[in-house]
Amino acid sequence: MSVQAGIKLSQELPIFGGLKPDIIESLLNMACCLVVKKGDMIFQEGERSPLMYIIQKGQIGIIKRCDNKHFLLRTLNVGDCVGEMALFDFMEYSFSAYALEDVNLIGISSANLLEIYKQDLEQFTLIQMNIGREVSRRLRYADDHCFQPLVEASISNGQLQFPDSNFIRKCNIV
Repeated sequence: MSVQAGIKLSQELPIFGGLKPDIIESLLNMACCLVVKKGDMIFQEGERSPLMYIIQKGQIGIIKRCDNKHFLLRTLNVGDCVGEMALFDFMEYSFSAYALEDVNLIGISSANLLEIYKQDLEQFTLIQMNIGREVSRRLRYADDHCFQPLVEASISNGQLQFPDSNFIRKCNIV
């Protein structure tokens, strides 16, 4: 893919929304590219890495471990990013990312963002805001999906009853 094609594609991604082409080009030149084969792990829950990945091609599954079982939380597609919280909190990944298809990823590190900060504070701020919006969208999604079982709950003999008996443990309500 040419640099110009990469910039055009990147401008369509929410994480790069509103960024100047020269800033995107600079970021893409610093970023690493990763090719992951179908069935391989991109990263595992508990690993620590200051990298966020943007999906250029393919589909990944977000996997959460609970009681030695693995649960597919959701799938992510071209244009989605994963691991963006690692750029903010420098903590371990709270889930695993698994290649459901052959995947091409762009890896952006906190060091890459620091370079953008040095180049153009306004553009750095815009990237941070875009990442914040993505985290906010994910929290809203999680809230909506955790809220639905609460709506379906009923009260019987003074006790809250859930259609899924494991829901209380899943959502850490008690």
